[in-house]
Amino acid sequence: MEVSGPPKTIQRAKRLRREMSLPEALLWRELRKHPDGLKFRRQHPAGLYVLDFYCDAARLAIEVDGEAHGHGDRPARDAERDAWLTLRGVRTLRIPAADVLGDLDAVLRHIEATARG
Repeated sequence: MEVSGPPKTIQRAKRLRREMSLPEALLWRELRKHPDGLKFRRQHPAGLYVLDFYCDAARLAIEVDGEAHGHGDRPARDAERDAWLTLRGVRTLRIPAADVLGDLDAVLRHIEATARG
């Protein structure tokens, strides 16, 4: 999936790269090392959305979800986004932020296994 989207989405992606949450920053520190030979992009624009992380070779989007993703309209918005990505052949792996903070190694193993499968 190419870097694409309206100029506002691209600008939002640039801003989000500077404002990553602690779980996102910790995960990025490891993903930028190309685990299992996989190259990831952070805060990748895709249509109207900005993906937390994206691996083009595996067509895999990784979303680090904080507590807010379970409340209000967020679950419906997340489902809509996941469906949009699925239509474009991109799988979405949602990882709770608490898992990143609690066991980063296990999260990385899960990402690698998902990307291979």
